[in-house]
Amino acid sequence: MTTILIADDHPLFRAALKQAVDTSFSGAAIHEADSLATLEELGQQGIPFDVILLDLHMPGTHGFSGLVYLREQYKKVPLVVISATEDVDVIQRAIHFGADGFIPKSASVDTMTQAMRKIMDGERWLPEKARRAMPPTLPDHSAMSDRITSLTPQQFRVMGMLMEGMQNKVIAYELDVSEATVKAHMTAIFRKLGVRNRTQAVLALKDLAIEPPGLN
Repeated sequence: MTTILIADDHPLFRAALKQAVDTSFSGAAIHEADSLATLEELGQQGIPFDVILLDLHMPGTHGFSGLVYLREQYKKVPLVVISATEDVDVIQRAIHFGADGFIPKSASVDTMTQAMRKIMDGERWLPEKARRAMPPTLPDHSAMSDRITSLTPQQFRVMGMLMEGMQNKVIAYELDVSEATVKAHMTAIFRKLGVRNRTQAVLALKDLAIEPPGLN
């Protein structure tokens, strides 16, 4: 049985994706996640996914940092970005950071179906405009990618909240831990990212950020 994970915080779009999945893979087992926390819960269950469909703007994933992190967690699983952001630059960077394909949310169910079939067969699938424009090289972000993948799941969540501008006491409340625990996580995050404070952390991660759709 094919097992597919749909990671997107919009219920209506998850429903559309499920329709495409049902068309492509009859009888597939479909798991859904609407946040990084839900993704982590599924990861702890050790479910052997055959493909992961990821929205870059899902809460907690923070652009390409979420893609980089999940690529490390699921090294052998086809990982497909599903996004309302359709700029060629974003598509190219998604592939650069480890995605096996990129499907725009504006695509028809038929197109999504075709794309998923090709990706499951081991091919890369991109929108036509991105296929024509793929550059030979992109900036090397391997050092920062390695630093992000060295974070524990809880440290990655704290890093995401840091990027959203949350203060330690707010993070502690959201995670139901003490402020001392959050400070310990912050110290570990700064050390692993090679920075000294919040400002430097945000600047170090700026190349992994993506503007929400409609703001580009």
